[in-house]
Amino acid sequence: MSVKGKKVGFLGAGNMGEALIRGLLKAGRVPPEDVLAADVRLDRLEQLGKLYGIHTLSDNALLVKRAEVVILAVKPQIIHQVLREVAPAVGTKTLFISMAAGVPTASLRADLPRGVRLIRVMPNTPALVLAGVTAVARAGGLQPGDLETAEEIFGAVGKVVVLEEELLDAVTGLSGSGPAYVALMIEALADGGVRVGLDRLTAMTLAAETVLGSAKFLIETGAHPGQLKDMVTSPGGTAIAGITALEEGGVRRTLISAVERATLRSQELGRGENDQKKP
Repeated sequence: MSVKGKKVGFLGAGNMGEALIRGLLKAGRVPPEDVLAADVRLDRLEQLGKLYGIHTLSDNALLVKRAEVVILAVKPQIIHQVLREVAPAVGTKTLFISMAAGVPTASLRADLPRGVRLIRVMPNTPALVLAGVTAVARAGGLQPGDLETAEEIFGAVGKVVVLEEELLDAVTGLSGSGPAYVALMIEALADGGVRVGLDRLTAMTLAAETVLGSAKFLIETGAHPGQLKDMVTSPGGTAIAGITALEEGGVRRTLISAVERATLRSQELGRGENDQKKP
């Protein structure tokens, strides 16, 4: 089943919502007249309406009545409030797709009518430049084609993987939070370049393009990361000297721990543990 011919509504018109709107329109999967967006910021709605030619509304319940696919693109902190607001407008033909990080399906269902069709997804920030990766969780109670509809929508802004919902916290810890880890590494590489004499702009360009090119190489060739490492590393050369410094600093252990801690934090948020733990 395709998303074509369906009205797609966005509850929340922030950066990720706009990224999906832009991706769907650019890919020709949905025409502007079939896209609706609702947000509390009227200036934001006016901006999106002018930019993309989509329908904008300030009434969340009215959007749910009109849309056949509703993307929940609001912050996790207010999603329950929004769902309770729109629940009376939910029809039997409505498919909900939630992007709220850490909020489990069971918790979302509690605010909606019994038997609602609901899919949970976890996209990441590179979707803003149509280079994201989204995990789509399998769910019960769906109609044939619902999962494919979600895949088609998020495929417009990058790659899609389908897995079980219990793995979404791990996805959050890896690809959801991962852009922050990579940004930190790029910044550190650029700082290293500045330390050895490069100007800041050149160092940042070299660092970012090196990360981009390395990722592109691995994706397009299917090579193991170790193969690329070995291609660059010659006996007694510069790369092995740098790798030795990274190993001495525990870079592998630190990155593994970062994914693990972020995953645990996502699980805590899903249980409603919103307060930061004290040291």
